[in-house]
Amino acid sequence: MEPLRADQSSALLKALHSGWSISDDGLEISRTFDFPAYSRTLGFANAIAWIAIAEGHHPVLTVSYGTCAVTYTTHAINGLSDNDFICAAKIDRLAAETI
Repeated sequence: MEPLRADQSSALLKALHSGWSISDDGLEISRTFDFPAYSRTLGFANAIAWIAIAEGHHPVLTVSYGTCAVTYTTHAINGLSDNDFICAAKIDRLAAETI
């Protein structure tokens, strides 16, 4: 499998929440979510973990007091794949229901 081209990634990014962005090198997508309390941040991070396990595709999560930053890439192809965007969309849906 080849990584997505820049134009493909840009097109798929448009289907996600506007908070997602593509890294300058085009290898990752990321979004930061804000929460009013640490407990809410941890609950959200744990819900993302369940999505990751179900999908078999694991993001980098950076959790701090009121934020959870999520970054996706597909290491096996050293770039972005459709699955990165599918998982990001599932997290968008989760966020819409919980934030």
